[in-house]
Amino acid sequence: MSDQQKMKVKVYAPFETYFEGEADSVSAVNLTGPFDVLAHHKNFISLLQTGTVTVRHAGKDDFNLKINRGLIHVKADKVTVFLDV
Repeated sequence: MSDQQKMKVKVYAPFETYFEGEADSVSAVNLTGPFDVLAHHKNFISLLQTGTVTVRHAGKDDFNLKINRGLIHVKADKVTVFLDV
């Protein structure tokens, strides 16, 4: 997958960054159910529900983090996940 198919992802809370780097996809759960974000996704913002945030990057182990709630913001191949801890 070329760099044009990658996204910059940051998963963090007020006092800790859990993940920061490139990714192929991000998966999470909102009120309508599980969803995935891929490169070139439309601008998007959503509250996250209890579940697992998964960040995938080819050739590396998946990053999985169980969360209670949070917010995801997607814009111009940048995905930011703010967690409420």
